[in-house]
Amino acid sequence: MSDLELEMIRYRKLMELRKRLMEKTEPESEAEKPREVNPDEVLDKFFVDRAWEVLNAARAQYPEVTQHIVKVLVKLILEGKIREKITGEELYSLFLRLGYRVRLPTRINIVEHGKIKSLEEKIKEETSNS
Repeated sequence: MSDLELEMIRYRKLMELRKRLMEKTEPESEAEKPREVNPDEVLDKFFVDRAWEVLNAARAQYPEVTQHIVKVLVKLILEGKIREKITGEELYSLFLRLGYRVRLPTRINIVEHGKIKSLEEKIKEETSNS
């Protein structure tokens, strides 16, 4: 056998091994393929209280940063490193610690004689009665 023939045999065997290896690493069916996870579904299981309100406000104000934070949170949840529920206050403080102040709408309501009034309505009543 010549050197060229030996090289050809080696090359064929190498290609066969490579083909077998590729077949083993590729998923064989749709059921075996890792399915895409919806980040909102994962977060919905862990968010409580006003966490969604904070996240939606952050998405409106800092979309790129929030997208990255959501990816990291989902990754940590799926890896089991986050096991407890996430409240709105905790999520808000996370953004603050990262240097992003999320502005949330603030409302002050007053209950008077069984009716809920905004602070603005209460002040108008007080000034019109004087």
